[in-house]
Amino acid sequence: MCDKRKRQCVCLRQVYKSCLDGLLPSYQAFYRVCSKLTKHQSTLLSGQDKQLLVALAGMDVSVPHVAVVSLAVCCRALKLCKVPAAVLHAFDDIRLQPASQVVLGLPEHILAPHAQPSPNPVQLQMTTPFPVTLPECALPADFNKQHGLLAKPYKHLVHRAVLEQHMGEFKSFSTNPFQLNRKGIAHGSRTWQNSEKQVYLFLGYHYQQVSQPTLQLFLSSPLIAQYVSFHIAAGHSQLYIRNFLSCAKCVLRWWQSKPGGNHPSFVEGLEWLQTLGLQVADQLPRPSKDPKGLADAGKWMSAPRLVHLIHGAELQSQDQMQQQGVTVETSRDMHDAALAAMTFSHLPPVRLSCIRSLVVPAYTGPCLHPDCKEPSCEGNRLSITSESPLLMHIQLPHHKNARKWGKAVIEFDVPSDLAQLLHTYLGAPRKALLEHHLLIGDTCPYVFMDMHGRGFVAAAVLTLYWQKWLVSRGGVPMNPSMCRQVFVDERQSNSATAGPSNQGAAMVMGHSVKQWDKWYDMQYHPRLAQNAVDGMQSWRAAMLQSHPPAAPDLTLSSALHCGHVLVSDSEESRYQSCCSDSDIDIDLD
Repeated sequence: MCDKRKRQCVCLRQVYKSCLDGLLPSYQAFYRVCSKLTKHQSTLLSGQDKQLLVALAGMDVSVPHVAVVSLAVCCRALKLCKVPAAVLHAFDDIRLQPASQVVLGLPEHILAPHAQPSPNPVQLQMTTPFPVTLPECALPADFNKQHGLLAKPYKHLVHRAVLEQHMGEFKSFSTNPFQLNRKGIAHGSRTWQNSEKQVYLFLGYHYQQVSQPTLQLFLSSPLIAQYVSFHIAAGHSQLYIRNFLSCAKCVLRWWQSKPGGNHPSFVEGLEWLQTLGLQVADQLPRPSKDPKGLADAGKWMSAPRLVHLIHGAELQSQDQMQQQGVTVETSRDMHDAALAAMTFSHLPPVRLSCIRSLVVPAYTGPCLHPDCKEPSCEGNRLSITSESPLLMHIQLPHHKNARKWGKAVIEFDVPSDLAQLLHTYLGAPRKALLEHHLLIGDTCPYVFMDMHGRGFVAAAVLTLYWQKWLVSRGGVPMNPSMCRQVFVDERQSNSATAGPSNQGAAMVMGHSVKQWDKWYDMQYHPRLAQNAVDGMQSWRAAMLQSHPPAAPDLTLSSALHCGHVLVSDSEESRYQSCCSDSDIDIDLD
């Protein structure tokens, strides 16, 4: 094998090593970049060359064919893959190396990433001084919104043990029920998932700038300021940014709880984050939404239109089931109609988290809620209380405000039409779906399932599923959580039809009527203002029709006495000063 060919193999070996170290997104991504640069004219390694790679780098023989490209193309591909500059210099050294024997003895500093030392508890502190303003951030033309530390590169991090240790300690600190060196109550499972997501997004954004992403990066206020500037330039909402700042404060409090975390910079850092959050909320106000603007943008449907659409889906699914029998297609249609009917129309819009976690009546296992510690809890359950007549019952012990309500359970009997639809779906149609997805029997405990026969564990999956179904029925890609705003908008409008009481409907929705006015009623202020103006006209007419009272007698007496006048406006006489303005400046002495 010639020296140039050996250098090519060593270069490719280094690419493979970098993929394992997490310096490249994936080996396949690098292969695709190289193929585009060479216009898909690269050759493949022979078996002998591949054996050499196996011997040099411990390369897995299951790796697909490796393309042999020029070293210059390889370096350009590495730049496109955005690897650190130190690795690029190492590849340049390989390319310019004259002796192949020296190349084969590759320096170890190229193979290992430049890891940051673990934080010394004695020197644990934040970087100072804190930024007094946010840096400028200009998004590139090929801006990619996906910037998180994805699972694939994370798995290939050589020194990921440090990050795993940090995340384990941070999770224990945040979720322990009794953690007396932590302010506030423990994080629930959903809160922890959001915090974990924010951490990986932050580390992924700075992934190309650091050699080892750990929670120590949260000790750098310039990195936090740079990340906030990125979100502002990307047009993200202030709620999204403030969620990250809240997560950053939790990480700092975790660092404070560690030995050596009593440095004054942590107190200053928490105050700095608090100030940054307040100014972000002030400069990035929540955009005002109204039904007309959302309808023009294709993200709103009126309550009558949505009810008619869901009712039509129910009738069509039942007719198809009678005409075509139980098939995968008709079963899926009935599943979608039942899911839509549970989301809107028959019930006040229940929280989507409750719908996703609703288990079937046949499930006899333990509660599936990750935060439940009650041994006798049955979870959010749909149960059948009577077959003839058909009676169904829903109990929701796990909802968003369960802790605030003193663990009060939301429970109610299902309306007859919805109960009949659910009872039909839970029979042969649901079994047909389970068998189609190779889940024989009730292995999926949830009432509703995705296209793979699994429960809607992630909220985003249900949102995309609902939007796709709504568009297929002639609707608009409206978020399913928007159904709650649609319902409240109709109930609070001046033309609201007869229906449930607002207090009872709010109870089923898992909140209160006050939250309707604050979050859900998008026409609350303009409607009250218009009602007040309209009411003023009747008030004015009533004022004009009423008889004005007799004017009081303010006739002054002609007799003056010592610069005072006597005014008779009651049975008792009293004196009032009638000094002129010029008398005020007179010295009373």
